[in-house]
Amino acid sequence: MAITLTCLTDLARHGFDDIIDVRAPTEYAEDHLPGAISLPVLDDAERARVGTIYKQVAPFTARKVGAALVARNAAAHLEGALADKPGGWRPLVYCWRGGQRSGSFASILSQIGWRVETIAGGYKAWRALVLRELGEAPIRAPLRVLDGNTGSAKTELLAHLRQRNVQVIDLEAMAGHRGSLFGAKGAQPSQRMFEGRLAHALAALDPARPVVVEAESSKIGECRIPPVLWRAMCAAPRIEVVAPRAERAAYLARTYTDLVAEPARLIGVIARLRPYHPAERIADWIRLAERGNFVELAEGLMQAHYDPRYAKHRARTQVPRNELPVDSLSPAAIADVADQLTAMVGET
Repeated sequence: MAITLTCLTDLARHGFDDIIDVRAPTEYAEDHLPGAISLPVLDDAERARVGTIYKQVAPFTARKVGAALVARNAAAHLEGALADKPGGWRPLVYCWRGGQRSGSFASILSQIGWRVETIAGGYKAWRALVLRELGEAPIRAPLRVLDGNTGSAKTELLAHLRQRNVQVIDLEAMAGHRGSLFGAKGAQPSQRMFEGRLAHALAALDPARPVVVEAESSKIGECRIPPVLWRAMCAAPRIEVVAPRAERAAYLARTYTDLVAEPARLIGVIARLRPYHPAERIADWIRLAERGNFVELAEGLMQAHYDPRYAKHRARTQVPRNELPVDSLSPAAIADVADQLTAMVGET
């Protein structure tokens, strides 16, 4: 049986035990439904082989070869990942268009006795809902932007706000990037996957309560913020955390532990700033990195690079802005700042 998804929150309402993506691994890696596991009935090479036979030989031959491959892979999944599933297990299976791959696998599972369902239209139907959510409709909850210069603990404050039952969308977590030249954390998700994560979060918002996002550029690493959200962020009221530069420098030095642990990588990132600063300044920053003077380095980067850029951006942004002055960004102090922010979010 195929279910029709009418909105992105339908998945949670149906309450399936597992969501199974039977597409090829590269399709799954590009994007997939939230929480889906990958159990391909055709791997990338097999999918290409069947497609070639379909075009160059005959559709009937392709279906016959494909069926044999699907049966073989399904057997491996039944003896592996699905071996311990109980009789009452209820999975949802999908492929690209809700056609032969998901239908074939679902048929095998249903013959065993499991209550399996598929998605009408498959992944393409889900993607259409994502694009609709990220279209021209306004964000369904009142938006608040958490602002502050580099090192103001904004991302950590978002986590504290969530613990205080404030609605939060963590764009940097969704993008797998901290949003600056020094913010890479490894491979980022594809643009499609980023959009899917974001759309799912937006669809789940309670329109009666504000939602807080961190101030960002229009791109977080290589992930682009969809225009509808970007325009809303540019127009939304802002709460700006104002902390002393020395506190922000100390905060960065203790939170960017991955860069601190890899001086060579840090130096490589500093070198990418050469087009924007005199050679002597770049050399000074590299020397600080080599010596392990990370707090001094962070303070120098903020003073000469980041803070002036934040100031120019704010000068161009004409939106309501409430400042929250803080004296310390120690772990204990951040919890107190989060309490103040929680009160301000409701008042802004």
